[in-house]
Amino acid sequence: MQMMRVLFALAAFAAAAQAVSAQPGFGARGAEGEPNRLQQWLVPSPDPATPAHAVLFRPPGDGPFPLAVIAHASTENVLRRAQMPQPEYRALAAWLVARGYAVLVPERSGHGGTRGKYLEDQGGCDEADYSRAGRATAEAIAAALDYARAQPFARPDGTLVFGHSAGGWGALALAGQNPHGVAAVIAFAPGRGGHANDFPDQVCAPQALLSAAAEFGKGARVPVTWLVAANDSYFAPAFSRQLADAYRGAGGKVDFRVLAAYGGEGHWLPETENGVKLASPELERALKLIAPVAAKKR
Repeated sequence: MQMMRVLFALAAFAAAAQAVSAQPGFGARGAEGEPNRLQQWLVPSPDPATPAHAVLFRPPGDGPFPLAVIAHASTENVLRRAQMPQPEYRALAAWLVARGYAVLVPERSGHGGTRGKYLEDQGGCDEADYSRAGRATAEAIAAALDYARAQPFARPDGTLVFGHSAGGWGALALAGQNPHGVAAVIAFAPGRGGHANDFPDQVCAPQALLSAAAEFGKGARVPVTWLVAANDSYFAPAFSRQLADAYRGAGGKVDFRVLAAYGGEGHWLPETENGVKLASPELERALKLIAPVAAKKR
């Protein structure tokens, strides 16, 4: 019996060792390319079995550079999530690289090539848990951010977190946790549950979303710039303002701005060059707002 226990323990140890060795390591995957030294990376995710695919952009030189992390939009539709291309946000990344930032765009678990478990499921409309979904997204952002900031090319302070739609919602949840080294959050139309049942200007369980926004704002000290296009049909300016007011009313710091209408659907503004150009004055404003704070910390 004792021999059987020993053999079983050895087999279990061998299986565990094989599983660990089969997991790919983190870091760069391949050479740098164009534009802006584009390079594929693998970074940690909250699921230990699922390294997150990511794209890194950098200015010339060795750094260290301040870091910007961009959190992408999402969907509750399983098929659409599986078919999502690797998020890159090239125009926004180029804007940031031109201002001296290294930019990481991680793909969260349950999306596209990263695959793995979808950790930020909000549930059905009747029982939507936007707080839990936002915290799960925040955890994914933090896992990638902490790893990237430990690299030689990155500064440990002055980090910017950008978020788009569900990624912006996760960025708000992260801001509410006051993460060390994060100077500001810039969120493009943050929220979840937009286009309920695929109908524009319909939000699933809007009161639940407002309650979660207030929860994220409690005690939040990281400044947030909240941007939404005039023709966003996922989270229209009027409703976005209510969300921002709920976040601010609970204690969060928010600079809410409505951008001009963009194309046929303003929700996708941060994904295109023209959209980033339209947002550029407000992005410049956001950087100027954090500059005095960053100077005091140095």
